[in-house]
Amino acid sequence: MASRALTPFQFAAILLVALFAKCNAGSIAVYWGQNDGEVSLAKTCASGNYKFVVVAFLPKFGKGQKPELNLAGHCDPSSGGCKSLSKDIHSCQRRGVKVLLSLGGADGSYGLSSRGDARQVAMYLWNTFLGGTSSSSRPLGDAVLDGIDFDIEKGGSKFWGDLARDLKNLDKGVLLSAAPQCPFPDQWDDGAIRTGLFDFVWGTPKYGGVMLWAKFYDDRIGYSSAIKSHV
Repeated sequence: MASRALTPFQFAAILLVALFAKCNAGSIAVYWGQNDGEVSLAKTCASGNYKFVVVAFLPKFGKGQKPELNLAGHCDPSSGGCKSLSKDIHSCQRRGVKVLLSLGGADGSYGLSSRGDARQVAMYLWNTFLGGTSSSSRPLGDAVLDGIDFDIEKGGSKFWGDLARDLKNLDKGVLLSAAPQCPFPDQWDDGAIRTGLFDFVWGTPKYGGVMLWAKFYDDRIGYSSAIKSHV
């Protein structure tokens, strides 16, 4: 999957939204994984700029499809090439950085067809990326991620709340975040967000800090370093 291309105007708009966000949480979140020109996951966390790093994306899942992880040019999950990221994830967590996996994105093929489908996806996420142990295939190695991010931009609006509920039922400690689109309320995520199960909703008072898309752009302009002492 190619990285999202932002025009200078779009990126400036994102920065302005981030700058004027209500900063109750005093932290910065960043999306990582969709451009191989960005620094490694370990270096991202070692910068000390971020409280949350969202690994993007799992762009194919649900509706009977075999789930697929896509980390652009960073590594090839199909050949086991992303298992080495386990060391980076452990390094992040030792530094107190929470690492989440993002579902969806602007591209890909995903959606949920029923409550049963949501349950199956929840079990897949639990056993493949979270605290479950019944999967023999863990694309990111033995690391246990801290949570799941919902960046739902297509695939229908039904059953996302069921997915959130199933994940929390498996482990109430699993962090859930959502990235609603503009305008708000979001046409895809709103039903899930209204369950009240999400720990963070980027860009709203439910988070309060600053969320940046993406690490690649932050590397080039140093925005997180510039605002770190002000959030």
